[in-house]
Amino acid sequence: MKPGPLSGIRILDLTRVLSGPYCTALLADLGAEVVKLESPGGDDYRHVGPFRDGESALFQLVNRNKLGLMLDLKDPADQHLARALAVKADVVVENFRPGVAARLGLGYEDLARDNPGLIYASISGFGQKGTKADLPAFDLVAQAMSGLMAMTGSADGPPTKAGDSFGDLAAGLFASWSILAALVERQRNGKGRRLDIAMVDSLVALLPTAMAQFMFGKTPPMRSGNRHPLSTPFGAFPARDGHLVICVLNNGQFARLAGCIGQPAFATDPRFASDALRTENEPVLRQAIEAWLAHIDVAAAVATLSAAGIPASGIEAAADVFNGAHVALRGLMPQVMHPTLGPIPVMEQPVHFSGLARGAQQPAPSLGQHNAEILERWLGKEEVRA
Repeated sequence: MKPGPLSGIRILDLTRVLSGPYCTALLADLGAEVVKLESPGGDDYRHVGPFRDGESALFQLVNRNKLGLMLDLKDPADQHLARALAVKADVVVENFRPGVAARLGLGYEDLARDNPGLIYASISGFGQKGTKADLPAFDLVAQAMSGLMAMTGSADGPPTKAGDSFGDLAAGLFASWSILAALVERQRNGKGRRLDIAMVDSLVALLPTAMAQFMFGKTPPMRSGNRHPLSTPFGAFPARDGHLVICVLNNGQFARLAGCIGQPAFATDPRFASDALRTENEPVLRQAIEAWLAHIDVAAAVATLSAAGIPASGIEAAADVFNGAHVALRGLMPQVMHPTLGPIPVMEQPVHFSGLARGAQQPAPSLGQHNAEILERWLGKEEVRA
């Protein structure tokens, strides 16, 4: 376990794949003791590539800093052990389909009777109750049903998947946030909480721009491609050797942009007197910006705009970002020593806590790696389970 603000907090992690493991990895990064319970077949992510020497990169990334416990929850004896561990835990996190945990004797009501201070977080696609609660859900389903996918892509193109599994990741992030809030509350009153986190809900909560259009806009939210639906110019533009983004949000920035692109009269043109008017006349502005960029490279354009105080950037490939100076400087991908792979990079939560050194990450556990240690320390069991 790592030192950190959550040192001493015990978490029993019954989750698999991404939403739950991402949640508990964030908590493990901050020092919580996270016991990852897996069936004899292992988490599905152990079997999803890319692989190196049989080890999954995805599994390593979202199960860092955890202790590994293998139990067969179809076996009554192992169900009993899991319940005993839950009595010793501060937090239980599960992402079974609603009702499955209760059928295993690991539902909130069962566990809270013996551990009234337990914080119990359930992550699912649609929530624990409702007409869709029993439906299977993966990230892409959540993107499709939340409005996110309909908002993503070109205006004249099809709905488009976002670049990563943001339904899973948003649910994991909100789950970790709610667990921390419940831990603070428990310090005051000694009582636990049941937390119900839905992937669809989590994505809806990340759509304030679309919701603003729905509330007060003249048109319903719709896809706008690589430009902001409400502000202009605010989007991606082609230059001579690639693309860059330009972000203008106020009149001062727009006046400086007008000078940069050789159109100083735009700063006092009534067509562009406000953000809303600039958005109405977006095609005129885009044509002028693209005419300027047609004869200049991305780096030169970004330098000119940045010198004028206008937020702008080239569009960097993910691999270049991971290999780049910013990720190294901010400690976002420290190396760990894996027992069979040797040194490999892993992720770390992004927040810097004063007085707390980053790094000291541990690799994801092998299947059942810490069975004896966990049972002895949590339950006083001395037997070693295979």
